[in-house]
Amino acid sequence: MPIQLKDIQEPVAAEMSEFEQKFRKSMRSNVMLLDKITSYIVRRKGKQMRPLFVFLSAGAAGGINESTYRGASLIELLHTATLVHDDVVDDSHYRRGFFSVNALWKNKIAVLVGDFLLSRGLLLSLNNDDFDLLKIVSNAVKEMSEGELLQMEKARKLDITEEVYYDIIRQKTASLITACCRVGASSAGADPEVVERMTQFGENVGMAFQIKDDLFDYGTFEIGKPTGIDIKEKKMTLPLIYALNQVGRSEKKRIRRMIKRSADEPKLVNEVIDFVKASGGIKYATDVMTDYHQKANKLLAELPESPYRTSLEQLVQFTIDRTK
Repeated sequence: MPIQLKDIQEPVAAEMSEFEQKFRKSMRSNVMLLDKITSYIVRRKGKQMRPLFVFLSAGAAGGINESTYRGASLIELLHTATLVHDDVVDDSHYRRGFFSVNALWKNKIAVLVGDFLLSRGLLLSLNNDDFDLLKIVSNAVKEMSEGELLQMEKARKLDITEEVYYDIIRQKTASLITACCRVGASSAGADPEVVERMTQFGENVGMAFQIKDDLFDYGTFEIGKPTGIDIKEKKMTLPLIYALNQVGRSEKKRIRRMIKRSADEPKLVNEVIDFVKASGGIKYATDVMTDYHQKANKLLAELPESPYRTSLEQLVQFTIDRTK
């Protein structure tokens, strides 16, 4: 039977429950409309993977304290702010099956709510002299923005190399999980070498996590029906990059033309998916994901045995085995 998230959370269940109360408090304001919107945001929270990484990393690296709670809140506040802004930029009306803030309260209010969450995160750190934690999370937000822009720049030409792809996902996705693990270890007062080890652990988990997301687009027996969303949006992911590198120039041009027209002609999406599968792109991406997974586990093995370390190992496996 696959490991359940509630079992992984067990060593920090009490802390996660207390964190939820502290996080709600950190979002409060004197403006009724703002309180209404932030309450809506909190109610539709997801699996809380980010604070879970923070608390388990802190526990594994030395111990959970008040700084850990603030670090987890900082990450959630700044990340939630970026999500609210992303929905405005993408003109997206849904997130995790719920209406987005901009769908219910329009773009102007959504942007201002994102700004409010950002400022609450900054003030939470500054008022408690958590400058090291603020630096970690601020750098992650910068990396995420740069990764998104780099992907947009390269999508126009569909010429992303494997090396550039790794740069994009390291910035766009892995940087946030990296920040969670680094914040956890730093808040615990761990030695610099332990903090660095947890940072590298987070990066490897984040890379594996994103490659797993890439594989959802193509569908396998384990993952389910292919979606082709990345292809329609002209996102160059690892299975496609590898497949294109296996063919000659003329075939590469033909596939790129298909990708450019795929948003208007759905049948072309299936042709691209078949091409990627036939070229070994799925297996290659799966092997790379497994390699990052193994690197993450190797880094964890250097920490003392504890329930926190065990849960981190299970959490990594959970991210690899997930089906959505």
